[in-house]
Amino acid sequence: MPRPARQYWLMKSEPEEFSIDDLERVGTEPWSGVRNYQARNFMWKQMRPGDGVFFYHSNAAVPGIVGLATVASPPYPDPTQFDPASDYYDARSTREAPRWWLVDVGFERRLSRTISLDELRRHAAALDDFALLRRGNRLSVLPVSAAQWNYILDLETQAP
Repeated sequence: MPRPARQYWLMKSEPEEFSIDDLERVGTEPWSGVRNYQARNFMWKQMRPGDGVFFYHSNAAVPGIVGLATVASPPYPDPTQFDPASDYYDARSTREAPRWWLVDVGFERRLSRTISLDELRRHAAALDDFALLRRGNRLSVLPVSAAQWNYILDLETQAP
């Protein structure tokens, strides 16, 4: 069966926890610790190696898209769910029936400038129901359409 066309995602991280600098330094990182079922399902059931990722700094002085990454592995069980010493330990999860899944994310490049949340809001009409801009949306993993991906990449070369 042929693989679907490349998909696109936005993945949020607080820069104090794990930043684009950290991803650049390590190259590839497991996207562990996601404990929301909808975000988990995106990683487990929809993400595939080669998919594009906007790396988004949340809870930052200027929240926004700061870099590009790639889904670098197929989904696999998040090992932090099995570690009692981890903040992400889940006593109800077992190795035979894991509840939490992740993918590895690989660094591609930093954007030449941050595309801020405020800037994205100014382009809301053109971004056509961009999940990040929906009221009350707090998911750390969000789908991005190909049209949204291309539009946002074009913003990088424009004045904010």
